[in-house]
Amino acid sequence: MTWIRGLFFALVFSNLGQAQSNINNFLKPSDSINVLRKKTVYVGESVVFGAALIGLNQLWYKDYPKSNFHFINDNNQWLQMDKVGHFYSTYHLGRVGVEMLAWSGASKKEQLIYGSTLGFGFLTVVEVFDGFSQEWGASSGDIIANATGTALYVSQELLWKEQRITPKFSFHQTQFASQRPETLGSSLNEQILKDYNGQTYWLSFNIQSFTKDNFVPKWLNLAIGYGGEGMLYGKKEEAIANGVIQNPYRQFYLSFDVDLTKISTKSHFLKTLFSVINTIKIPAPTLQYDDFNGVKAHFIYF
Repeated sequence: MTWIRGLFFALVFSNLGQAQSNINNFLKPSDSINVLRKKTVYVGESVVFGAALIGLNQLWYKDYPKSNFHFINDNNQWLQMDKVGHFYSTYHLGRVGVEMLAWSGASKKEQLIYGSTLGFGFLTVVEVFDGFSQEWGASSGDIIANATGTALYVSQELLWKEQRITPKFSFHQTQFASQRPETLGSSLNEQILKDYNGQTYWLSFNIQSFTKDNFVPKWLNLAIGYGGEGMLYGKKEEAIANGVIQNPYRQFYLSFDVDLTKISTKSHFLKTLFSVINTIKIPAPTLQYDDFNGVKAHFIYF
């Protein structure tokens, strides 16, 4: 019976190894143009984003009256945290667009023209939806933030042919969400998206890419963060109108981080996984500064 068990485990691990090899081959970027992959990328993106826009229209805009296209000025709300969120989202949607076209073997020029602008194009359509909604309106600040996110990606590729500066995100729960859950979120998933008090956005700089110092690990980053707190409403006037006195303040952070894409591995599965996770700031010791608390040290901040 021992030899049967041995044969069984040999077959299992052989199949697992074959499955891993197949996944690796699938995720490996093509060395030359792969027409099938390229068509899959363009069709897949069209279907996914088309469905997302239709769903957004049904869930978000359908129940509100339409209007002529118009702009609003919301640039002084939420300490501009929503604008930083647009910047972050556009950058990473564009990065995904580039990596998908790279997987298909598309040229670098095509990656930058059609891939990096994916986020800007998608969020611009969302702004058009806002502009025709009586409840909201298109925001020039949002459009500028979207363009800046795309510009950060493209400019680094043109200057350095690599991404040395990566926008990242972290979140912690706050006391403010429970005070206004309908706006700031009642569940953790909602709060991650809606509670600006718990959000921190980072610019993570890869040290070795700038210094070229071999003593510095390739994966070690220095991150500068921005956040805000004390916000139940977008601006003070709105809070006062609802009988609330709020004193929002900005927060600035300095911390170490890890660039997971700089970790050497031959596994394309791990490379893909690292690329996805690299949108999130790794918890680390952090220095915080704001006008309310002054300088404050965190053993671990997220």
